[in-house]
Amino acid sequence: MPNINEIANYAKESAGKLGIKKFDIYGSTADGTSVQVDQGEPKQVKASNLSGVTVRVWNEDNTMGVTSTTDVDPKGLELALKTAYEASFFGVKENVPDFSPESTVPLNNSSHDKASQASVSHLIESLLAAEKEVLAAHSAIKGVPYNSLAQRDFDRFYLNSDGAMRTESGSVSSIYLYSKTEEDGKKPRSAGAFRISQSLENLDINGCIKETAEKTISHLNYEKIKTGKYRVVFSADAFLSLLGAFSNLFNAQSILDKQSLSTPDDLGKQIASPLLSVCDDALHPANIGAETFDGEGTPTRKVSLIENGVLTGFLHSAGTAKRMNAKPTGNANIGAKVTVSPNFYHVFAAAPGEQELSLETAENVIFIDDLQALHAGVKALQGSFSLPLMVGLSRTVLRQVLSQQLLLEIFWNSSNLLFL
Repeated sequence: MPNINEIANYAKESAGKLGIKKFDIYGSTADGTSVQVDQGEPKQVKASNLSGVTVRVWNEDNTMGVTSTTDVDPKGLELALKTAYEASFFGVKENVPDFSPESTVPLNNSSHDKASQASVSHLIESLLAAEKEVLAAHSAIKGVPYNSLAQRDFDRFYLNSDGAMRTESGSVSSIYLYSKTEEDGKKPRSAGAFRISQSLENLDINGCIKETAEKTISHLNYEKIKTGKYRVVFSADAFLSLLGAFSNLFNAQSILDKQSLSTPDDLGKQIASPLLSVCDDALHPANIGAETFDGEGTPTRKVSLIENGVLTGFLHSAGTAKRMNAKPTGNANIGAKVTVSPNFYHVFAAAPGEQELSLETAENVIFIDDLQALHAGVKALQGSFSLPLMVGLSRTVLRQVLSQQLLLEIFWNSSNLLFL
């Protein structure tokens, strides 16, 4: 893909030829390699180079057209601009998307560092060694049917006819291991783990192996759960899955489309335990491959969603912010329609307790390791869910971070969504 300055020049020249005065372009490219193995042998090797741009054009009547292309040479961009211009006459007449008012605000933290790419043979050798260690952890573990070791370089940019020009680059490496057991007279048990880092060199492969083995082994000596009332502890993954399933609570576009339990008037209302706080923090140090601007060129930032159980904010695009008299938050994705999505949830206790609990010694406790069928079992507009779950035990000592009751259930009661 040409660099951003070349693309900007191509776009300006083409727009001048076509008489287009207002446009913006968002583009990205990703160059990645991934490998999979099976029972000590390489199974699959993938290499890809993906790129594309989304072009938006506004006509004299201020309606907008959108098109996408993978061809970013002068002819490709000219055709994309022309197509988007023609489509603009069929665009929506109400709530027409516009440039973000923050698309030209300077960025102070944009990254352009890429890690060195490892050879395919090194990826295969590393993953084969990881599979071997998982299999050796217990005689009941018979395979690691799902696994992957991947590395990817990425570049992304945004520019518009008002002079905005943003670009950033980076690298991401990841490993995924998911094991399966076989024992006579028992159902197969499975468990997995995932790690991500900015480079393969710093990727915690050993930690992923250890977690996969420990979680799998902890599921072996299972027993039926007797009917009763239990204190329930969600793993971090399970809780984030549940939080994501109800993310329409904070999504301004969902709220405006009346596809959310929240309304614009709910800001400032208590919706959760006073010990719970949630932020969308794209620039959090733990967010590997963090993006410093969204699809509209708006800088990303820390957005408070819940503070001490009180709903304090929504996730916005430039369009939803304008309609709700707010500021864009850096959560927009452009395309045929501008959508809003979270970047990186940071969930923490407003007032962490000092008591430590061990799942091995605690009584009447169930640990929810994983939630399944979220796409079918969650009724986000009713505030309820019914899900199959994976119950497991861990040797890890838990710090009590939410409340004496921890997380028991989530339900809709009158006008409030309560996390108890």
